[in-house]
Amino acid sequence: MILLVTSSQRAPECAAGLHEATGEEVAVAESLARAATLLRAEGYLAVVLDQYLVETEPHEAGNTLEHLGMAILVQVNLAISGVERVVREVRAALQRRQREEIRARQAVIGRLRSELNDTITALLLSSELALETPGLPAAAAEKIEAVHELVKKIRRQLENACPIGDAETAASTPGIV
Repeated sequence: MILLVTSSQRAPECAAGLHEATGEEVAVAESLARAATLLRAEGYLAVVLDQYLVETEPHEAGNTLEHLGMAILVQVNLAISGVERVVREVRAALQRRQREEIRARQAVIGRLRSELNDTITALLLSSELALETPGLPAAAAEKIEAVHELVKKIRRQLENACPIGDAETAASTPGIV
């Protein structure tokens, strides 16, 4: 959902354009106080804020911005910007957010994969060394071999679950256009 914050008479036209372009529901707040209330009550994908309100009510603007949460802030000047320009700016902001999320996801997957690979390698090495212990009872050797096979299975599952190309595929997947 997108929150459009403006006292402009063009709010309905702008809200309709944003809805049509993004497919997101658009709520309109005619004041910063109302916007703060809505932001406290619900999460938004983006907040489109008319600069006029920021300039005329700077204290209230600061209060409203404190409640953005994860929403993307897009400041516009509806006095001089047409609906098409507002739509372009919101689309661009949403696309930037999507790319940032993909990059963050890729970084987390990479770190997790690296950490798990280190642990898996250590487990494989330790179990192989344990199997080479002289005088190892057969029952213990069987259990260590079972652990070794399970660790190899985990390694295969990790490789299949997180192929390197997935992140690239996700990055090229069209989102909000």
